[in-house]
Amino acid sequence: MKRQILFLIATVLCSFVMKAQNTATVQPKIMVVPYVKEGEDIRQVIESDPNIRVVLSKIREAFDNRGFTTVDFETRLKAQSINNALSQGAQQDLKSMVVQGSGADIYVETEYLLSESPAGNSVKVLMKACDVSTGNSLANKDAFSGQFYTNDVGRLAGVAVEKVADDFLNVIQMKFSDIVAHGRSISLSFKVDESSAVTMTQDVGGEELADKLMDWVADHAYQNNYHVQGSSDLEIIFDDVRIPLYDANGRNYNIQQFDRELRQYLRSLGFQIGHVTKNNTLVVTFK
Repeated sequence: MKRQILFLIATVLCSFVMKAQNTATVQPKIMVVPYVKEGEDIRQVIESDPNIRVVLSKIREAFDNRGFTTVDFETRLKAQSINNALSQGAQQDLKSMVVQGSGADIYVETEYLLSESPAGNSVKVLMKACDVSTGNSLANKDAFSGQFYTNDVGRLAGVAVEKVADDFLNVIQMKFSDIVAHGRSISLSFKVDESSAVTMTQDVGGEELADKLMDWVADHAYQNNYHVQGSSDLEIIFDDVRIPLYDANGRNYNIQQFDRELRQYLRSLGFQIGHVTKNNTLVVTFK
């Protein structure tokens, strides 16, 4: 009897440990990037204001000290700039290229505001965390240093960030854990070009095209999680389709991979299509 009880206890403990391991928190990789206005050259922005580099470094340091893995933006920017110099073609958004190719899960867009006064100087640091794959906003935080008699922007920024780093990272972790558990949210639209004879009700292999599309989305949405906003003869809109963070082989999965699989399927049915992806939105057009 004792052996049976001990075996039962060991089995329960083993099951508990395995469950705990399976639900272990997955931390995101974070890249801290400077805020730039539309049309601004990010290299010129960084080179013209050395304080930006200091502020980015202070934020990375705060994240590193709390056990998060960070990706160095400046190193990636230099590498991408060299690649651009060696290649030819249309000018592209360098910041987006760096972020997308960084291997980071989340980027934190950062801006600092320096205020000088006879009562002391202060720095306000604005931070916005976004999902790299979709651009969805995950967290926002403004940090204020308070007033000090110093011109050291780095010191002021460090004081400001330390005040809010725990709360900010807790929100990021919570949102990222939700993505791991339930998938990323994207929007998906199927449209028919004005010159096309395609309709959503036409017969495709014994089924209406709309039903084919619905079935494919249901099969490929993470945990079968999706929502249809509306449909008509010429359009179907999914306002929320969840896609996994990783594929079956453990590699990063994003909207571009989802788009690729969808295009392969539609072409196998004989359709000619156009497609556009931007942030978390995918639009597929039947031609």
